[in-house]
Amino acid sequence: MTARERGATSTCDVPVAGALVEAAHVLAGLGLVTAFGHVSMRRGGRVVITPPKELELVRADELVEMSLAADALPAGAPAEAWAHLVVYRARPDVSAIVRAQPPAALAAGAVTDRIAPLHGQAAWLGASVPVHGDARLLRSAERAERAARTLGGSDALVLRGNGALATGSTPGLAVTRMWLLEAVCRTHLAVHGAGDVTPLSLEETEAWRQDAPPLLERLWEHLRRVGGIEK
Repeated sequence: MTARERGATSTCDVPVAGALVEAAHVLAGLGLVTAFGHVSMRRGGRVVITPPKELELVRADELVEMSLAADALPAGAPAEAWAHLVVYRARPDVSAIVRAQPPAALAAGAVTDRIAPLHGQAAWLGASVPVHGDARLLRSAERAERAARTLGGSDALVLRGNGALATGSTPGLAVTRMWLLEAVCRTHLAVHGAGDVTPLSLEETEAWRQDAPPLLERLWEHLRRVGGIEK
């Protein structure tokens, strides 16, 4: 069976493959995944995703390509690829998705159903980060659709007992938002139970979001340097 027959990207997909592999390696280098997690990118009516293996070990010739309209997952795709397909269908603005298990996100998901921004960079995840209450793996279209509804228009989603999703216009920016989500959850946990907390106002949140694009790119450049597997 050829790489194309089993769904992997071809040599003509070098820029896409390079972006996905780099994002996977940086995600692993930052300690946001262990043996589990995946990164994907939308290409028109197709989706390219990492296989179910440790992300620091992923190679370009192992990436899996599938139709955005697929009603069954191709061989080699992670079982939770449904989450990627469903979010892409619901959110035309999303071009890349990261699935990971940041430790602080797992903890925060156990104590709240929504995380409000407490500092400026938290606003780059949306007006707030919702927590999806179903801890089961997103291994069906139905479960994935429910999670996508919880995500709504936010840029990240905490999955109670199951990690998190983060979105972006590129794989690198999705990784950046996942790293930010971990930091945001650590802040949330630090103030949890500490008394009255003042989150950012809607106006403050919107101001930070308007300034986000070049600052997210700058943060991604920092993360790809400190989180790169190959030093």
